[in-house]
Amino acid sequence: MERGTVEPDRVYLDYGGFAPVDPRVLAVMRPFLEAGIGNPSARHSLGAEARESLDAARVKVARLCGGASGGIIFTSGATEANNLAIRGVVARARTGGARIVLSAIEHISVINACRDLEKTGVTLCFLPVERDGRVDPARLREALTPDTVLVSIAAANPEIGTVQPLKEIGRITRAAGVPLHIDGVGALGRVPLNVEVMGIDLLTVSGNDLYGPPGSGALWVRPGVRIHPQMLGGGQEGGYRSGTENVPGVVGFGVAAELMRVEGAHEEAGRLAVLRDRLMNGLLGTIPDCRLTGARDGRLPHHLSLALRGVKADSVLLDLDLAGVAASSGSACASLTQTTSHVLRAIGCPPEEAEGSLCFTLGRWSIAGDVEAVLERLPPIVARLRALAAPLAT
Repeated sequence: MERGTVEPDRVYLDYGGFAPVDPRVLAVMRPFLEAGIGNPSARHSLGAEARESLDAARVKVARLCGGASGGIIFTSGATEANNLAIRGVVARARTGGARIVLSAIEHISVINACRDLEKTGVTLCFLPVERDGRVDPARLREALTPDTVLVSIAAANPEIGTVQPLKEIGRITRAAGVPLHIDGVGALGRVPLNVEVMGIDLLTVSGNDLYGPPGSGALWVRPGVRIHPQMLGGGQEGGYRSGTENVPGVVGFGVAAELMRVEGAHEEAGRLAVLRDRLMNGLLGTIPDCRLTGARDGRLPHHLSLALRGVKADSVLLDLDLAGVAASSGSACASLTQTTSHVLRAIGCPPEEAEGSLCFTLGRWSIAGDVEAVLERLPPIVARLRALAAPLAT
């Protein structure tokens, strides 16, 4: 496959931060951007065509999730979907005290939405995780109380790549009668994730994470689960998310979801896992004082995260960028806060290692040459930066 929108002379290993849009997705979106199209709420034929396009995309996204298409609510992305799930459930369920159970390593959009609700009297219970980032299902069971209105846990953590035991979690919440919200970003299409099989009640999906257009996302809601809308207006998306729908974005999102369903969990995931393992073993074997963060087994197939002593991640990333390699230090959203990663703190990563955390996420256009380039360029960068820092430490 052609390398799409990835610059051919650069090594791009930050697919977790932004996934280039698949050219096949762009090809389907183009007519909706260039030609005349109606408002999906309009009563003329162009409006009917737009509604049909939305419904077709809804079916494709739902098919990837494994649930009914009527449960799909299109949003502007995963952050809005997370907020709609958390705030929407609490607003409907709250009659007095309300409690949300979430892991200590949730995405910042989940944590901040919950913290804001805490100001209104909602109680939060943060589940600790094991050193590899996994939630212990037994601890979750113990944390559930009669006033628990929602459990929110990411399918896989974007900073350390650990995949959660979703089947066990789903069985526990289903037995307790508590709605389960799963942030599926990073995991959907790459590891087994099915709302019916796993007892998921609300699932967050990001279009760009599937090589679709940025600014597209969805929340799947199980029929019968009541949520309160957070975006009020004309009543679009079944009244749950008002505002004129982004038809080109939704259409592209649908195509991306269908491509991921067909190619993701089998062909693409297997290929990227091989590249990831080559990169992981090569770096761990050549860079001293370098260790894996997150689970070695049971992690996202395209994800590698490391902690390096004696260097600052920002300096490493700058030198890598100058060497033609794009990577990250974890969650792009969390990096805006300029604080130590709450995820690395939660798994017991020492500060001197956390400040040198690196994250490499591979994608559809990653090739073996990309991995070899990192193996060639990163070790001397780390050695040089450590040598520069050594006199300062004495």
